Amino acid sequence: MHVTPVLRAEALKIRTLPSLYGTLLAVFAVTTAFSALAGSGGPDPDSDPLFTALSGVWPGQIAAIAFGATAVSSEYHGNGIRLSLAAVPRRGRWFAAKLVAVAVPVLAVGLPTACAALVAARAGLGPAADGLTTGEQARGVVGCAIYLMLMALLAAGLTALFRSGTATLSTVIPFILIVSFVIGDAAGGAVDFLPDQAGQVVLYRTHDGTPGPWTGLAVTAVWTAAAVLAGAWRLRRRDA
Repeated sequence: MHVTPVLRAEALKIRTLPSLYGTLLAVFAVTTAFSALAGSGGPDPDSDPLFTALSGVWPGQIAAIAFGATAVSSEYHGNGIRLSLAAVPRRGRWFAAKLVAVAVPVLAVGLPTACAALVAARAGLGPAADGLTTGEQARGVVGCAIYLMLMALLAAGLTALFRSGTATLSTVIPFILIVSFVIGDAAGGAVDFLPDQAGQVVLYRTHDGTPGPWTGLAVTAVWTAAAVLAGAWRLRRRDA
């Protein structure tokens, strides 16, 4: 089967799962609401105004991770994976199409989500956000959307590896919410290269850590690529 029909089929699967609409809505709602809440506290001279405005991505990424995990784990319910691979025997092609079907909606939702979060938070930050340049805000918005997409793809890759969305969520969510903070002092600068910490550097106006904004996203992309490759390996090695 050619690539285009496979992409269409995977996009159709995404559109026919109501739960996935809910996770995308949650990405927008949670990120925007928490950013507005962070901005409502007023200006803080010690805080980074760009990160404050986009800080809602921290809880919002959970919905993006859930989207990636659910999109892949749905294939393993009722042996749906057997039908998918019977229609597309080339497993690498099927998995690539699945990843595209995950990435595109998250990126498409991530861009307006970051814009809305920035606008909502700036209303509360007032003069503290006036110094943000157009370039800094554009970088934050685009970087935020790419970060959400990478985290969704990381979850998709791990779900293919574990063959379980529950296992993925039980691993990734505690990791990004707890582990980075728990090991932060003990690990020193190494914590800056964890997928969540590195990727979120792009949300800061200025950052003192080792990776820069785009370098940090590249680090997250490496983590994501590793998860995707591991998932692809498991898919090739394991019978459906």
